[in-house]
Amino acid sequence: MSRIPSDVRLPSVVIVGRPNVGKSTLFNTIIGQRKSIVGDEPGITRDRIYGEATYQRKPFELIDTGGIIPNDAELIPANILKQAQTALEEADQIIFVIDGRTEITSADRDLAIMLRKLGKPVTLAVNKIDVPKRANLTDQFHEFGFRHVAAVSAEHRLGVGELLEHITEGFPEMDEEPEPDPDNFEEGDGTEDGAEGESVPVHEPARPVRVSIIGRPNVGKSTLLNALAGEERVIVTPIAGTTRDAVDETVIRGGREFVFVDTAGIRRKGKTHLMAEKLSVVMARRSIRMAHVVVVIIEAVEGVTAQDATIAGYAHEAGRPVILVVNKVDAVPNFNRKDFEESVRDQMKFLEFAPIHFISAKSGRGVSKLFEMIRHSYDAATHRVTTGELNRFVELLHTETDVKIKYITQAGIRPPTFILFTEGYKPLHFSTERFLVNQLRKRFGFEGVPLVLKTKVRKPTPGGQR
Repeated sequence: MSRIPSDVRLPSVVIVGRPNVGKSTLFNTIIGQRKSIVGDEPGITRDRIYGEATYQRKPFELIDTGGIIPNDAELIPANILKQAQTALEEADQIIFVIDGRTEITSADRDLAIMLRKLGKPVTLAVNKIDVPKRANLTDQFHEFGFRHVAAVSAEHRLGVGELLEHITEGFPEMDEEPEPDPDNFEEGDGTEDGAEGESVPVHEPARPVRVSIIGRPNVGKSTLLNALAGEERVIVTPIAGTTRDAVDETVIRGGREFVFVDTAGIRRKGKTHLMAEKLSVVMARRSIRMAHVVVVIIEAVEGVTAQDATIAGYAHEAGRPVILVVNKVDAVPNFNRKDFEESVRDQMKFLEFAPIHFISAKSGRGVSKLFEMIRHSYDAATHRVTTGELNRFVELLHTETDVKIKYITQAGIRPPTFILFTEGYKPLHFSTERFLVNQLRKRFGFEGVPLVLKTKVRKPTPGGQR
């Protein structure tokens, strides 16, 4: 029985078809989660969307592509075809999706011709066959000349098992059962400390760092992802809102694995009309919640706006480390970094801890330093300090306050959360809390990450008894 070594790439299965035939629904059904946007509007998916799935202990990589119209010369459709061709070049199996409830179109035939020329295994999936009496409708699709034709209903999960059984027939089995995903487990409460002494990180060095790239439409998010990945991974056009799905790309740098997620541009609520754009905002905010570090892109040409602050606020509310990246600095004559930074700090006072980095994603200037900054933010967000060390830290503080801090402990990470046990009737004054946060950052290397302080007050009992 064949086994798949850990250092061998997974077999690649690519889903293709013209717009609105149900490719993204099939993709989501196979991977078991809603990762690709699904809707009635044609052309919602534009970039390549990656996922991993396993069928009968056979793991494989699944790629959803944008709706393909082979001879469409318009800018975005042409780029969708280019993105799909990139995936098809490395495909081990291709699923060609057809809408079983409509007539065969010229776009279907043109795409079939293109796929046959590739000389790769193609399975024709006739979708939307949701009742048995429609199963005989698949006969007409044999005219495409593909040997394997499967009747499926991606929405109702009918026929998908049979489709996967055929697709994965020659795929190797995995070495062992997959390990649980650490992201699906809650962090401990941190009350059990290790040895009194040095601070201890709790992250696993081999764990991928998930980075969400967010910002307004057309500020250069996709250009930055392409620069980080070193290839044209996502479609880049002058048209605002080109990206709609959250697009993942894995990059290995300095022995560390980074998973970058390019999200759709987040518009103001009043500017979000199309269903696809509304779903894009939902997916973008979901990617923030799943991220370890968030990169907020600000455009140097237009300057920092109230919408930039709102978008950055989403990441701050989620408790994620934030890196503020100012893009397109080379497009502004005599650009003054100091003045721009002051403007950013003025608009985003709540992100005083976040570093600001200036780049040109188009030329690549300043992009490579982002890897180091992201690594530092992740390490700081997952850093844990022992209770003993924290209490020695408190003893050395000289705060002008009538609140006595009995002791302090770290209760969690991402974001680093601390509980202060105090004595007295009054909670910490905001100035005292801010002082403590700044000192914690300085003493234990928490620069660039939000910190949470929670206070538990022990009120003296009458008569001084405890």
